[in-house]
Amino acid sequence: MQLTGNTILITGGGSGIGRGLAEALHGLGNTVIIAGRRRVLLDEVARAHPGMGTVELDVGDPESIARAAERVLADHPDLDVLINNAGIMLRDDAAGPVDETVLTSQLTTNLLGAIRTTSAFIEHLKGRPRATVVYNSSTLAFTPLAQYAAYSATKAALHSYALSQRFRLRDTSVRVQEIVPPWVATGLVGEPDDDRAMPLADFVSQAVEALGTDVEEVVVDAARIYRDNAGPGEHAYVTELNTAMARIL
Repeated sequence: MQLTGNTILITGGGSGIGRGLAEALHGLGNTVIIAGRRRVLLDEVARAHPGMGTVELDVGDPESIARAAERVLADHPDLDVLINNAGIMLRDDAAGPVDETVLTSQLTTNLLGAIRTTSAFIEHLKGRPRATVVYNSSTLAFTPLAQYAAYSATKAALHSYALSQRFRLRDTSVRVQEIVPPWVATGLVGEPDDDRAMPLADFVSQAVEALGTDVEEVVVDAARIYRDNAGPGEHAYVTELNTAMARIL
């Protein structure tokens, strides 16, 4: 995607990576609309960045998606970038009985929410001369963290969906990009200032730079080892990583 002159909708834009992307892209001269469930967070970000738009959106609710899409397209008929960033990460236990709430809430938000939100905008985007759909997945799509098995699985499924959608849209004006974050210091895992995680500002800076190229996957250097894990040594590496992480999380 080009890095300026766009009209961009970012789900989950009130905090974390979503907020970081919104602030960076707004600063580059784009029209940015942030979407999320918590009005107080949306208003806080918008006050700090005059001109940034907001819309309430619960990606876990198909009716909320439909309402938000109608409003956004009415107010911003030039929308040409959708960044599917909204997600939740909950600890679970794959060795025991499944917790239905933990399982279904993550599937609904992380996977179905991104698919449904894209669906609500895809015909509009195909009518634009140049458009981009972005999915924010995770290195856990490729190297799962066993304490977050369902979350890791939703991100693996999202990666797979992005691959299929990219192929299906290959002859249209819409491009599909995927951001593959490593552990970023947002508070999603650990504390927001955990020095073992990649600083948010560093991640956003590198991710935005890569989004401005033709790459299909935005993989910063800190994420590369996890993204490239799949292969003959996959099982041994997952065991090694999870053994180490179990001691610190």
